[in-house]
Amino acid sequence: MRILALQLKRIGDLVLTTPALRALRAAWPEAHLALAVAPGCAALLGAIPAINTGVVLGKGRGFRPWQQVLTGPWDVCLDFTGTDRSALAVALSRAEERVTFEWVKKSKLRAVAFNRFVASPVRERHTVDHYLDLAAAVARVETAPLPELRVPESARAEAEKILRAHGVTGPFAVLHPGTARPEKYWLPERWAEVAQHLRAAHGLACVITGGSDADELAHLAGILSKDALSPRSETRLIPDFTDDTDFQNPQSVPSVKSVVPADLSRTGVGIVNLAGRIDLLTFAAVLAQARLCVSCDTGAVHLAASFQTPQIALFGPTNPFHWRPRHDLALVLSAAQPDAPFTAFDPRMKGAAMERISTAAVIRAIDSLLAPTR
Repeated sequence: MRILALQLKRIGDLVLTTPALRALRAAWPEAHLALAVAPGCAALLGAIPAINTGVVLGKGRGFRPWQQVLTGPWDVCLDFTGTDRSALAVALSRAEERVTFEWVKKSKLRAVAFNRFVASPVRERHTVDHYLDLAAAVARVETAPLPELRVPESARAEAEKILRAHGVTGPFAVLHPGTARPEKYWLPERWAEVAQHLRAAHGLACVITGGSDADELAHLAGILSKDALSPRSETRLIPDFTDDTDFQNPQSVPSVKSVVPADLSRTGVGIVNLAGRIDLLTFAAVLAQARLCVSCDTGAVHLAASFQTPQIALFGPTNPFHWRPRHDLALVLSAAQPDAPFTAFDPRMKGAAMERISTAAVIRAIDSLLAPTR
């Protein structure tokens, strides 16, 4: 049995496809299962245990990925994406069964590539369940509906090396304030207050993560500046590390290029800024080792959930029904109900402005997750 799966969307979609891939592997343990992803997700291919091989389809990749698709023959091709590019790949695969969602029929041109359509109302299903519906069309689904990644040991070692170089040698929390949509940003001063609470009340170093987008970096700089004004913080200089830095050789550490605040009273380190400085797989390894992750509704939510890292996910304009983490150590705060963790999820719930989520509500959620009895 040779199976080709296509998930060409973003990081969150890829992570939430892993239960469906696990179901396919359970149904056909001896099958060759290949997964095609977009370039921005390529680094995660080695962390998905269910697959045998990966294909990266996207602009600038040349003909080789398409050649991999053509070199089947494939018995089954599952398209989780529903785009023009994924439909073309399905058509080229020449698979005997070419399966996608019924909603793809809205595009008559795309629909030509398939011979089987699965009814799964995307607005009524959590994204994990939506993707499992597609897998269930060709396999018996008995797997638990939780995402799963397994970062290679080399990535874990790299993450530990970088954290040590920044003075993080004990438990730490990840704060991921960034997102591709500015309307999902939470207020900088509230992130700073959360960081101060994590240090003062729980003795945790705080690691800020994010991408290299200019708007996101400006948002993070605002958080760091607010934290620097705290009476409990003092300034700590953090070198601008590069891929060539030898962390075992102090003489190789470059000169200081950025300033971040640090609280040296309990942990020896305060906020460490790794935004734009680590790759996706290393970021995943950092999340896997974190004591807690607090993030907006973005890919970090799903990466943390794949390791069942204790987490708090902040939702504003988007509905958590479709994207929320569902493991036992996850708490969801929604601006639509800002005073307590959200539990009554509705596919038709409207969102609200992020500023409605108070610092106090987030701190209460933190204290609940980090309580000694848990």
